[in-house]
Amino acid sequence: MTTESPTIEVEVVEIDGVAQPAKFNSREETPPQRQWQDWQKWLGRLRQLDSRWWPLWVFLGAIAVVLLLTVGLVIGIIFVIFRIVGGMLRAIFG
Repeated sequence: MTTESPTIEVEVVEIDGVAQPAKFNSREETPPQRQWQDWQKWLGRLRQLDSRWWPLWVFLGAIAVVLLLTVGLVIGIIFVIFRIVGGMLRAIFG
């Protein structure tokens, strides 16, 4: 069994007698230009499909294809019925 030396985490307070400036995050310091750039990133994301959602898009695409085929089939059947009825009427009265 190997023994590892313990890891010690430290924070540097002074280097050569000079204190480091305190780091703090403030909302006031963010320039307004950065907020506009964030919106530009969103526009690029909206144009691309997220790969995590591909099962949903496949499912919705399959439903759309089935609906389109169904509508096409109904329109085709109605067209054939009108042709048959029109041919029968033409044969009777023509």
